[in-house]
Amino acid sequence: MKKKTFFQRVSGYVDQAAKFTQYPTGLIKQIKECNSIYKFNFPVKVGKEYEVITGYRVQHSHHRLPVKGGIRFSENVHEDEVKALAALMTYKCALVDVPFGGAKGGVRINTRNYSEETLEAITRRYTTELINKNFISPALDVPAPDYGTGAREMAWIADTYSTFRPEEINSNGCVTGKPVSMHGIRGRTEATGRGVFFGLREVVNMAEDMEKIGLTPGLEGKKVIVQGLGNVGYHAAKYLQEGGVIIIGIAEYNGGVYDPNGLDVEEVRQKMTDTGTVMDYKNAKNVEDANALLEYECDILVPAALEGQITIDNAPRIKAKIVGEAANGPITAGAEEILLQKGIMIIPDLYLNAGGVTVSYFEWLKNLSHVSFGRMDKRYEELTNTSMIKAMEEAIGQPISHIYRDRLIKGPNELDIVNSGLEETMVNAYQDVREIMLRDSIPDLRTACFVTSVSKVATSYISRGIFP
Repeated sequence: MKKKTFFQRVSGYVDQAAKFTQYPTGLIKQIKECNSIYKFNFPVKVGKEYEVITGYRVQHSHHRLPVKGGIRFSENVHEDEVKALAALMTYKCALVDVPFGGAKGGVRINTRNYSEETLEAITRRYTTELINKNFISPALDVPAPDYGTGAREMAWIADTYSTFRPEEINSNGCVTGKPVSMHGIRGRTEATGRGVFFGLREVVNMAEDMEKIGLTPGLEGKKVIVQGLGNVGYHAAKYLQEGGVIIIGIAEYNGGVYDPNGLDVEEVRQKMTDTGTVMDYKNAKNVEDANALLEYECDILVPAALEGQITIDNAPRIKAKIVGEAANGPITAGAEEILLQKGIMIIPDLYLNAGGVTVSYFEWLKNLSHVSFGRMDKRYEELTNTSMIKAMEEAIGQPISHIYRDRLIKGPNELDIVNSGLEETMVNAYQDVREIMLRDSIPDLRTACFVTSVSKVATSYISRGIFP
């Protein structure tokens, strides 16, 4: 049997979810297909020679505008991958009630082979191609960081766009994930990883569900292995460790480390920064084949690298009770069947790594409103809270400890509001999915997530009169 592509696998999840709905076949077909696919080539001077670079931008669904999705810089970028990731963005946005359609972009390069100056030239030329075809704007298509890109690249994109469209008052909203100094938002860098933490915490707090897989409720004391110490993996591991878990293994592309007594995430991260590898960390065991760490015994396995990391080859040896997909598509369809048959709980990427797009939405709102969250009401709330504390102190006849006093008086800043909004989003989204899963007797979380998402996208199409 011919192996299914990444996009076909995503479409297959929609077909599976459709069995639990009553929507017409034509509507389901429309939901699955990509609305627009743009592949292009452009020259960039590297040294004394020119290289031809291939770029992509896929707009999967226009049921809501703008469409939203990251830009990936990787030598493995290809059309099917970008289509699949764009589709996942559609369903992810719908799942967490972020009012965007899905999109994704990619540039086929290995960033390690280029200087910063050349990467800037590539990014700006890629942006120019998108501008020329109306594949970027605050109202139509809003990119964001992804694998191989970050705030620096988003700043180049925003600057290029504003240069071409100086009259556009909302030009800052053409891209999210920008540096705070360029109208970005506090908390965006760590948003996906923090969302992974909120999601896992919500899942393991369900005592009834944990009993089925042989775990006690709560994160405290859970043993966790994380694959990938990039932005998502690092922040997920950091917040999980702060939440009480024991990080016993960390895998990177060039090796991994394991210590059943626990690793210090910050120290391992610093070692990676200083030496380019996590290997030889203190008393930890070196694991030359980093993928082998996925098969070590643990309570929660968090693949936070690239797609297709757990396959039919290694799935039978996975010993985790829970696999939390912090990356996009880290489990192949065949591997998923094996894991579910083994009774392993899979928390799908569609839900678990939605923190990034959630906070991107907050940044987009900030750019359109032209005011930072908390700026208008922080001082007013502090004044109001101060008056309340004084009234309480007079009523009880003694002062409140200055530690508690300061904590009660403090008004929310932008980061407080962003983190609160992110936590609320992740908690509510999981409760919605779990309710639908139990109501419709859906066998697994991924299908329940897709049922939730497909229903919301379908409702949008129907409300516009496209499908009666």
